[in-house]
Amino acid sequence: MDNSLFAVFQNKVFIATVLSWVTAQSLKIIINTVKEKRFNFRWFVGTGGMPSAHSAGAMALATSVGIQEGFGSTIFIATLVFAMVIAFDAQGVRRSTGQQAEILNKIMDDIYWRRKIQEDRLKELIGHTPFEVFVGSFLGIIIATLVMI
Repeated sequence: MDNSLFAVFQNKVFIATVLSWVTAQSLKIIINTVKEKRFNFRWFVGTGGMPSAHSAGAMALATSVGIQEGFGSTIFIATLVFAMVIAFDAQGVRRSTGQQAEILNKIMDDIYWRRKIQEDRLKELIGHTPFEVFVGSFLGIIIATLVMI
């Protein structure tokens, strides 16, 4: 087999990014299992919740690129802007979508109990609070720094 295929798994930037995402998703499972007193596999692959894995991965990518290529490099600026867009989307657009889904589900419940319509519920836990995004971003920065040194 071609060794260059496996080179990605030796790349510290890749390792930091994936490790940050996996760590954030694992923390999400632990937090939710303790909080809900039950396990749900959807927490590992789903979106929303504490901490934001999207923000952790994106910020780890930007941090590790900054450490490797320099914080003044064009590629760092590109990855930093990418991370900021991910964080904004996670706590802005996706969170609003989740709040709208919650309201629509209440309307659907009201209609259902009046026996007028029966529909599937919308997914409510889509986005993140600003604190969940901050914690995810901070986690990504710490893990990337540890992996890159």
